[in-house]
Amino acid sequence: MTTRMAHDGHDFVLVANRLPVDVTVADDGSVSWTRAPGGLVTAMQPVMAASRGAWIGWSGAPDLGATPFADDDGIELVPVGLSAADVAGYYEGFSNDTLWPLYHDVITPPTFHRPWWEDYRRANAAFAHAAADQVAPGGTVWVHDYQLQLVPAILRRLRPDVRIGFFLHIPFPPLEIFDQLPWRTQVVEGLLGADLVGFQRAGDAANFLRVVRRLTDLETRGPLVFQRDGRTVRAQAFPISIDARGFDGLVRTAAIQDRARTLRAELGDPDVVLLGVDRLDYTKGIRHRLKAYGELLAEGRLSPERTVLVQVASPSREKVGAYQQLRDDVEILVGRINGDFATVGRAPVHYLHQSFPMDEMAALYLAADVMLVTALRDGMNLVAKEYVAARSDERGALVLSEFTGAADELTAALLVNPHDIDGMKDAIVAAATMEPREARKRMRRLRRRVLTHDVAAWSSSFLTALRSTGA
Repeated sequence: MTTRMAHDGHDFVLVANRLPVDVTVADDGSVSWTRAPGGLVTAMQPVMAASRGAWIGWSGAPDLGATPFADDDGIELVPVGLSAADVAGYYEGFSNDTLWPLYHDVITPPTFHRPWWEDYRRANAAFAHAAADQVAPGGTVWVHDYQLQLVPAILRRLRPDVRIGFFLHIPFPPLEIFDQLPWRTQVVEGLLGADLVGFQRAGDAANFLRVVRRLTDLETRGPLVFQRDGRTVRAQAFPISIDARGFDGLVRTAAIQDRARTLRAELGDPDVVLLGVDRLDYTKGIRHRLKAYGELLAEGRLSPERTVLVQVASPSREKVGAYQQLRDDVEILVGRINGDFATVGRAPVHYLHQSFPMDEMAALYLAADVMLVTALRDGMNLVAKEYVAARSDERGALVLSEFTGAADELTAALLVNPHDIDGMKDAIVAAATMEPREARKRMRRLRRRVLTHDVAAWSSSFLTALRSTGA
């Protein structure tokens, strides 16, 4: 990493809550950075490298100031400093204890706390000012996700010459839920500062347009919102994806295939390996999934001697009370199932509250006969697409919640309502006992979709639409 000096601006600027690097502060106070994995990083790296690009975001460490620096690909990284109080109010508070539950169908009640709103406004202004300082005249700024919904309007006031896109990675709720937000009008006005507002699903875009009609006096026509200043804002679905070809190539390596065989052996060579991979989040439906699995074992429809569920639950937002409660609930359920059905040397649930590198995840996908993606609400769920991309052998089955964005595309999966425990049980059994010919037929259809509509196609389609509108 090398420090970069100020210049006349970048033609393309990306604004996200986090930089695409992880920061490490040594005991002597020195700071080092390493490239962070993630879908957005993979999607945007070619775009950033091909343009005069800058990436604006928080370092992930509070009270850490840093000057802009270039990564190994020549992309300028511009840290936005946030204090510990900012992180508590803007990020842990308003973003993740107000907006996140509200936008996910109020599975857990959101907290409406006025000081958090002020923290959110202040942090959004900091990101917007950083973008205004970095973007060249007539340049393009792409703002990402629910933490930064006020940035487009603030940036529009600061830099009316630039083109602004916004993409929401999580669901946008129906009017009847969004209406609960005390600052609903300010959020809508913030988003309308963009020229293009992108969503994961067509239903999310429709929800947003309905909210605009309810909370403003602006004219809408189809996907367009006509602003009083003469601008036109487009709201449209752009379902995000993964680096499918890269994932497909990874699982074809001998090392990953050997590791997949080893994993099955370590699990006791069961007839059926079920797999769940989630952040430990109440939106992911882990409790519902465990309940369904426990009942299948109790009813004898799945054998505890010949079936194993591997549940990976990566740590998430551990300072938020609802997440602490979820962890307790999940661990009690896992203990109960294993207490009822385990034998010496064999447990029906292997629960892993930790994160794993991509190589290990690829081997897990390849080892699993059935992938369970049973979220109660999810903007997309890229795990479902990763599993499909990993199945170059055209084996395996995907049980997929109809309340994920992925369900719009992956229609050859076994679609379920995760609130319907009996229906989910039937789908799990159907997936576990599916005839190989039927499984191959479904997996071929799934792979055609994922390999064709990859993350490069996603970013290209959004930026092409953005270039055709705005300033």
